[in-house]
Amino acid sequence: MKKLAISSVAIATLLAGSLYAGNGTLRILTWKGYTPKALVQAFEKKTGIKVKITYSNNEEMIAKLRATRGGGFDLAQPSQDRISSVQKKFKIYQAIDYSKIKTAQLIPSMLKAVKKNTLVDGKSYAVPFAYGTSGLIVNKKFASGAKDYTALFNPAYKGKISYRLKRPTLIAVAFALGYDPFAAYSNKAKYIKIMKAVEKKLIAEKPLVDNYWANGDSLLSMLRSGEVVVAMGWDGGGWKLHKENPNIDFVAPKSGALGWIDTFAIPAKSKNVKAAYQWINFIMNAKNAAYFTNKSGYGTASKGATKFLKKEIKGNFERSFSKADIDNINWYPPVPAGLESIEGKVLDHIRAAN
Repeated sequence: MKKLAISSVAIATLLAGSLYAGNGTLRILTWKGYTPKALVQAFEKKTGIKVKITYSNNEEMIAKLRATRGGGFDLAQPSQDRISSVQKKFKIYQAIDYSKIKTAQLIPSMLKAVKKNTLVDGKSYAVPFAYGTSGLIVNKKFASGAKDYTALFNPAYKGKISYRLKRPTLIAVAFALGYDPFAAYSNKAKYIKIMKAVEKKLIAEKPLVDNYWANGDSLLSMLRSGEVVVAMGWDGGGWKLHKENPNIDFVAPKSGALGWIDTFAIPAKSKNVKAAYQWINFIMNAKNAAYFTNKSGYGTASKGATKFLKKEIKGNFERSFSKADIDNINWYPPVPAGLESIEGKVLDHIRAAN
């Protein structure tokens, strides 16, 4: 991808509003690719703050912050479903002061979801940043009517259907059947009842399935060849295939795509909280967020970023997601203890059924 010049990013920041003020060092614990060099340089030039980056993942972030009781970093970027349970046990983050966040820059439904899913004792602990989804990948030449996960049970596509036997499929099918599995997380008996209904449906519809894919590359190959015309898969895979074959695309299901969100969270012993808020407001500026998306392909919670995306990337989001589709995404909440064992038994029963 063609990179934006650093000067253009700086200009975008100037257009965003008043100059930022600050100094010292901002220590960010984040995923690789989440801090583009041009944006870091523009932020440093604008604020006088030196940015120090440590790449990590969810498990390592938790381990590092547990070891220091929330010290060593000023800003972290855990996934939203990995915050509340950790915070309850280890107190490694500090509550977000949303008055210091330019919330007008953020997509309201994503901010609402993250506040809800990171709530601990009446306080929320994160701000949304980047997201991705799973839903349907459809060859519209042969399956133009595939609009929801129920297409996975449509006899018209018999022998041309594929999905994984993993928990996201169970969750998706539950939504398609009219349940809200996430709302049932706090009620084990109710969740078991929902999973039993999903199990019954998936067993009954096994004859329609070509195969249960286990590898993303193999799924794309099957869609390319026409062996499969309706599948459950990720947005990026669908968009990759659309570039090769305009008949194939990612479709956000009517009952809601399933989504993950990576966030901004401030460690309990951050030494530069002011700089952490400055970085959040800086990168969530629409033009800066668009720069990130143009490089990474991931969507962000920046409200106006789509306007500044490259034509191809903008087209992906506009084809697959209306505003209603974005607001209808079912964001993964924290998983309570014991639920995955329930799902594991359901998956075993489906595999074993004739």
